[in-house]
Amino acid sequence: MLKIRAAAPLAMLLLSGCVVGPDHEAPQTALPVKFSEGSTRAAADVTLAPWWTAFNDRRLNGLVETGLSQNLDVLQAIERITSAEANFESADSAAFPQLNVSADHQVSKTNASGALSTRDSDTTNTSTGTASVSWLIDLFGQYRRSKESAKASLDAAYASADVARLTFLSSVVSAYVDARYYQERIAIARKNLTSRRETLELTRLQLEAGAASRLDVVQSEGLVNSTLAEIPALEISFRQSVHRISLLLGLPATSLLADLQKGAAQPYARRGVSAGVPADLIRNRPDIRAAERNLAAATAEIGVAEAALYPSISLSGSISPTLVATSAASGKATSWGFGPSLDLPIFDAGARLARIKANEAAAREAYLAWKQTVLNAVSEVENALVAVSRTRQTVSALTATVRSYEEALSLATASYRDGASSLLDVLDAQRNVASAQANLAQAVQQLANGYVSLNVAIGGGYAWDGAKTVVASK
Repeated sequence: MLKIRAAAPLAMLLLSGCVVGPDHEAPQTALPVKFSEGSTRAAADVTLAPWWTAFNDRRLNGLVETGLSQNLDVLQAIERITSAEANFESADSAAFPQLNVSADHQVSKTNASGALSTRDSDTTNTSTGTASVSWLIDLFGQYRRSKESAKASLDAAYASADVARLTFLSSVVSAYVDARYYQERIAIARKNLTSRRETLELTRLQLEAGAASRLDVVQSEGLVNSTLAEIPALEISFRQSVHRISLLLGLPATSLLADLQKGAAQPYARRGVSAGVPADLIRNRPDIRAAERNLAAATAEIGVAEAALYPSISLSGSISPTLVATSAASGKATSWGFGPSLDLPIFDAGARLARIKANEAAAREAYLAWKQTVLNAVSEVENALVAVSRTRQTVSALTATVRSYEEALSLATASYRDGASSLLDVLDAQRNVASAQANLAQAVQQLANGYVSLNVAIGGGYAWDGAKTVVASK
């Protein structure tokens, strides 16, 4: 008998260290050793690199700094961190004993009349207090798995905040690039409008001199009016881009308009980007980290469901002192009780097993979501690398094209003034210049957006100001 009593606490200790369910392991998937247009050299911690400063634009730098602290999506993600922290603390506290104290005081008296008047009673004061304690012994790790799940969900919330920051960087810089593109297009259109009005005036003078026809004047007027028609649509697009920036900064729609209307050159990044290798994405991309943490939470939930298959033991006790006082007498009594209780699941028509299967399926789904996130990240980097390298070639070629067409327009205009060529040559040259300039502006816009996409795809810059969310161990 003594041996049994000595072995019982040891058995309880061994059981308390038992945790059912699978342990989470870092997921794996096959990745290429390099990107198709990259190198085999791993990248540094790109999350700390303020890549947008490559545009050398103070206004853009200021917008990024302001927006990271007041973007509404980022602020909402931070609130979700607070909620996840509370859930973790709740899951952590469930494994500890729970103590509750209550107190009650009651005054009673019986008043009688008539034949019962002799039965009037004294006033009775009754005070009662209860202190109760309960503790569910975590024999099979139900609470520990719940805590693991809550901790993983907290990690995912932190990673989601980083995703929000990275998304903001992508959106605000792209919107700024678009705004400057439309400003450039407006400037090009107004410059072309001036040139075409000069040609129209020259044609009217030549009509008066008998060196041009009414058809030449009408054609020049048509080109002027078509240029005038382009400008309003470009101004609409510019304002919409500015309004988008304002929304991203959590500001009224017109708050930035006056400042950005002052104009600036199109953003052009001349700095190269080290994309690293595909394996770097698992470390640098917050969406991949969030997906991995969601998988960890789903894996822990399997253990929670499996623990419900096994017996549970809880210890509970209470003590209740009572004090009764009347004018004639008083007294007190104390009652207490303490003991274990056993909950043994026997038959539930397969409900617990069904929950395990559901959680296992959720974990497999979470793994597939993680794998899809990784492959999507690799694809985004591959596409961005191709876009940047090819668009840079396009910009170079279009820059030369604009110079050639501008020289051709200068020569055609001079020749037309001297009467050596027709108006058609001048109008064709103007159309070529306008088209080449618009194409160049669009290519510069595409190059800038490609640069943005590449840096976002590798997970760059969201922690440049030390805002990277690191989960403290608890």
